[in-house]
Amino acid sequence: MPKSVRQSFDEQQLIHIRKAIGDRSEGEHSLDWRAVFTLPLCGWHFYFVFLLGKNRRELTDKEKQISILLGVLLISVVTLLGLLFIAVAMYLLKSAAGIDLFPDFSLGLWHWFKVNRM
Repeated sequence: MPKSVRQSFDEQQLIHIRKAIGDRSEGEHSLDWRAVFTLPLCGWHFYFVFLLGKNRRELTDKEKQISILLGVLLISVVTLLGLLFIAVAMYLLKSAAGIDLFPDFSLGLWHWFKVNRM
């Protein structure tokens, strides 16, 4: 912005401009990770930004719906991963105890675990 234009704004106008376009001052987010690499794709280069912090604005109805949907999705994924972990742990415990529920059938997980454990 040219200096003459910049000097024509008063403090109140500058506050509203910063608020509208977002002031990029340090310490605004709990986590501010800006990618140090770009991803070339179809002649364009994309960069990644991950920001995490407390939301200080009101969400629109659409944003609230998306937020709820993403929350349900996150809880579902975490629950499924937890159940998968429990199932694998139970399978390994069953195999370690020598319990054979289905004769002549194995997933091969116990053998892999015995060979690759530290």
